Order: sequence, then structure tokens, then C-alpha cells
Amino acid sequence: MKTLYLECNMGAAGDMLMAALLELHPDGKGFLQRLNQLGIPQVTVEQQQVMRCGIGGSHMVVRVAGVEEESIDVKTGQEIESHHSHPASHNHEMENHHTHNHSHSMSHHHTKMADIRKLISNLVLPNPVKEDVIQVYEMIAEAESHVHKSPVEQIHFHEVGAMDAVADIVGVCLLIHELAPERIVASPIHVGSGQVHCAHGILPVPAPATAYILKGIPIYGGEIQGELCTPTGAALLKHFSEKFAAMPSMTIEKTGCGMGKKEFAAVNCLRAFWGESSQEFDTISELCCNLDDMTPEAVGFAAELLMQQGALDVYTTSIQMKKNRPGIVLTCMCQESKKDKFIRLLFQHTTTLGVREYQCKRHGLHRHMEEIDTEFGKVHQKISQGYGVCREKLEYEDLAEIARMKGLSLAQVQERIENIKKQK
Repeated sequence: MKTLYLECNMGAAGDMLMAALLELHPDGKGFLQRLNQLGIPQVTVEQQQVMRCGIGGSHMVVRVAGVEEESIDVKTGQEIESHHSHPASHNHEMENHHTHNHSHSMSHHHTKMADIRKLISNLVLPNPVKEDVIQVYEMIAEAESHVHKSPVEQIHFHEVGAMDAVADIVGVCLLIHELAPERIVASPIHVGSGQVHCAHGILPVPAPATAYILKGIPIYGGEIQGELCTPTGAALLKHFSEKFAAMPSMTIEKTGCGMGKKEFAAVNCLRAFWGESSQEFDTISELCCNLDDMTPEAVGFAAELLMQQGALDVYTTSIQMKKNRPGIVLTCMCQESKKDKFIRLLFQHTTTLGVREYQCKRHGLHRHMEEIDTEFGKVHQKISQGYGVCREKLEYEDLAEIARMKGLSLAQVQERIENIKKQK
């Protein structure tokens, strides 16, 4: 299985991720040419070779109207935000990796999330890439919305900072689309420590927006003072990585090194490893209980609720119980880490007096969702890969909705969409 492993020992920022992935691309120059021709307003992206602690790598220089933003205030010598935004909704990404300095000739127009969506929709990008970019941006906007207690659509990004972030996010999403790894794993993220100066005062590390994005992800601090992980870096990692763990067993074919701007005692880089990894299995819990005194409606309600709460699968099996009473076995498959939650739900929503637990090893195909254009509009399909197989399946809910709206059968809708796919 083609695997991308991202080592975040010095955190992550959008430009560092783009630089590391670019070094893995078989045609880096061609990619940069395409990126610069997308039409991101006034933006140019350049790859520079740099040395940090005796190690060579790439640094991405993003210029807006010919100016590379600096992270040092020329008057105070202190770090400032990279994405200046409306005082009611500022973005904290400022930091050691990017270089941001606002030219006084730049416009101070502020860009809303709706403007970002419109901009991305007009770029000549594959639809899956556009979706990834928007989802990453929405994750950042949601974090800012939470921090500043403002609706997402009221979040403003400074024009220069917004364009810089668009370049980083578009670059990373397009690189991952073209590299097409079957699996992406990232290390736990080093976020730095201490405090950082920004336009609105002194903030703790990780900054509030970054901390919000990193919920549920393993992070750690250390002796290095400063903000190592930016909101953009955090959002990109969270969006693309299927898990955060130590490097899986893999045969390395290429490595990429994306360098940050600042220098520390440790080399300020994010490393990307590309190679072949073996299939892995998950350990899951199988929870079972026998039921003979519940109505079919009550059983159906319980099964539906378990699925809504995140069960991997829920099903029933007919059995004959004591005193020859017909009954069922209700089985709930869940991640081992969540078994206590589902045991409680089974006791709460069924009449069982006991729940049996079994541990299982599950070997699975890597799955992801893609969106395709059809005569009926956009339709989702699930792609499953691994163990030498690749399968595609159109999403049932999309087919059913089209069938209802058009007065067609499911088979007719599926046949017409499959014919469109063959023509492409």
C-alpha cells in the first residue's frame, strides 16, 4: 500500500508541508508551473533550496504582489500574525515557519469565508481538490469562530494573509491529489511551548485556534519556545491523516524535507516519507446480547442509535432461546477504545441483563469518498483499495435521491452514471 508518513517533530505549517511534498513529486518544476498558473490573485510560489543544521531541504517562498510577508514587525522586532484578520476574528498563524510582513501599499480589504469559496470555485482545479481546500479552510474558520464566539460567515481574513494561506492550502491539497497515496499517517505533533506575540497581545502556545483544531490528536510540547504548529498546518494534517502514530513498518522509496524559516537548536523541518507499507489490522470489540422481550420497533431504534453514535456495524441474528422462545442476538461492532460507551448504550436502550465482549482483528481496505460529475449533478462514490484490489461503488443515498426526483429506478440511474464514467 502506497503510504505517506509525515514526521512533525518540529510542528507543521502549510508552507513546510508543501515543500516536503514537493520534494516527493516526480515533476516538481511542472507542478510549480501549474500552481502559479492557477490564477490565485497576485500570488507567486517559488521553491528555494536551504540548509538547516547541515541538512538540505526546500523552503517555499510565497509572494503576494511581489512581496514576501515577514513574521517580524520591523518596528518592534516581535513576531506578528501571518494572517491578519478582523479584530473580532483574528487568525493566530504567525510564526516561526512563515515569513510575513505587510507592505503599506497593500490593500487592507478583508476577505470572508464566502469570498474564499468563490475564489476556489473559480480556480482550474479538479473537483476533489476544490472540496479538500474548502473543507480545510472551513476547519480553520470554525476554529476562529469558536475562539471569538462569532458565526463562521463573519470571520474575516486580511487580503494578503488570506491569499498566502490559499496558496499553501491549494498547494498541499493539489500535491496530495497528484501523489495519490493510499494511506496517510502523521506523527504526534510537536506544538512548541511558551507564549507568542501577535497583533492582539500575548497568546499561549498552542494558540487557541490551533488547540481547537487539534482536539482528539496527540500533541506534545517541549523545551523549544515558540509556536511550531500553525492553524493551517493543523487543519491540513487533521483533514488528510487517517491516524497519528509512530511510523508504520514501510519500505522507504523517497523522502522530502520542508524547511521552516527560523532556526532552532533542532533542525526546523517537516519530513515526508513515501513508500510501501504492509496491510495492518485493527483490533475491534464485538459486543453481543440476547433479546427476547423487545418489540421489533424498539430493537430497530436501538440499532439505529448505536450506528448514529459511531458503531462500525450493528446487526441482528435470529436464535431460539430458553423455553423455546424465539429471540435475536443484537451485535454491535465498535472500536476497542469506545467499547465502554457502547456497553452503556446497550444496557440503556435494550432489555438485556448482560453483554458479551469479544476482541477481533479486522483487516480492511483503505476507503475514501470521491465526487463525480454526472448528468444528474454531483454524485459521490466510495473507493476501496488494498490487498491488490480496487473497488468503486456509487453512494446509495445519492442514487436514491436522483431516482425519486427523476421517477427512475435505481438500476436505471446507476446504469446511466456508469455509462458516463466509461465515456470519460
